[in-house]
Amino acid sequence: MQTLIGARVLVTGAGSGIGRALARRFAREGAQILAADLREAAAADTAAVIREAGGRAAGYAVDVTDPAAVADLRRRVNADGGPVDVLVNNAGVVHGGAFLDVPLPDHLATYRVNTEGVVIMTHAFLTDLLARPESHLVQIASASGFVGLPFGATYASSKWAVVGFSESIRMELRQLGHRHVGVTTVCPSYVQTGMFDGARAPRLTRLLTADRVAALTVRAVLRNRAFVLTPWLVKLTPMLNAALPRWLFDRLSSVFGVTTSMTSWHGRRPQRDGSASKRG
Repeated sequence: MQTLIGARVLVTGAGSGIGRALARRFAREGAQILAADLREAAAADTAAVIREAGGRAAGYAVDVTDPAAVADLRRRVNADGGPVDVLVNNAGVVHGGAFLDVPLPDHLATYRVNTEGVVIMTHAFLTDLLARPESHLVQIASASGFVGLPFGATYASSKWAVVGFSESIRMELRQLGHRHVGVTTVCPSYVQTGMFDGARAPRLTRLLTADRVAALTVRAVLRNRAFVLTPWLVKLTPMLNAALPRWLFDRLSSVFGVTTSMTSWHGRRPQRDGSASKRG
């Protein structure tokens, strides 16, 4: 997109973390923000923060795993000001731990939110993106979409699916002649949002900030980049994974601490009611 001034940008999982940072960064570029989150109060708070800074924003509650709820969100958004120009699929969850130590419902919830939610949102809003003169689809995936992640098997595989889905949609749109719809897949390493508390960044890298990821994402949208890979080690990962023998790639993953990065993960600490918050 050449400009975001006046664009209507819908961000899921906008109540905190990367989602809130994305909403604020897009607003700074002059976009009107539609902040969506499972938690209505969190979405409203993000919208209020943006308005207090002089931007335009509204909050919406939505469960991205519920097709009916997503369809209703689309109706509300269109009624409130028209179709969106940019869809940012950011909502996600993580459940870490040895595979058999994590309850099956948590594994399945990971796929429902991280993968099915992306498909449901894209299916609902892509028609609107196609109808705009210029539009963009942003999928927040992960560096783990390119590499195995012990103690985070379903999280990583859910993001592998997002990468494959996003690339397929990007190429399909081009073949169908819809070159005015850009697609960007964002694949950061660990980000300091609370969701990955306890996880360790790979050697020679640092934990990323949500603001840094948001800045790189907005820049990629304006330059119509297919991927955001950050930090430097993530940029090398797809090439190394494809070029190196499996034993050597596994060895490098171990040397850089990728294979042990989730062993001390604990996520956000329990809330006052005793529940753990791992959804963003």
